[in-house]
Amino acid sequence: MTASSPAAAPATTIAPFLMFQDARAEEAMNAYVALFPGSRVVAADRYGAGQPGPEGTLRLGVAEVAGQRLMFSDSFVKHAFDFTPSVSLFVTLASLEELERVHAALAEGGATLMPPGDYGFSRRCAWVNDRFGVSWQLNVP
Repeated sequence: MTASSPAAAPATTIAPFLMFQDARAEEAMNAYVALFPGSRVVAADRYGAGQPGPEGTLRLGVAEVAGQRLMFSDSFVKHAFDFTPSVSLFVTLASLEELERVHAALAEGGATLMPPGDYGFSRRCAWVNDRFGVSWQLNVP
């Protein structure tokens, strides 16, 4: 780099940001990391004493889940909205057995929007809202 050239700008990234209103962000983050092999928590920053959120809740968590970086936060501000199926996490799985395993885990305490099946556009897919309200589309091409 020469003195007249600008410094390299950081790469632009996009990551889904999941905001929870019920202090369950860390629980969800850990559940997703446990569900998908090779996943890991990257960072977990919690609210401390004197900060605006309840002490110990997740101010910002970052996890790599099935190769995708996800961000998690417990909102101390109550909003008139929550998760909606109009935005979902789309997961491509390697086998029908893996789809069944992941579907069963995500559907526990949640709701299946489309049961696992052949809908004509892939070998099998399913759509589920998990117990945290996050919507997932599962697919085996």
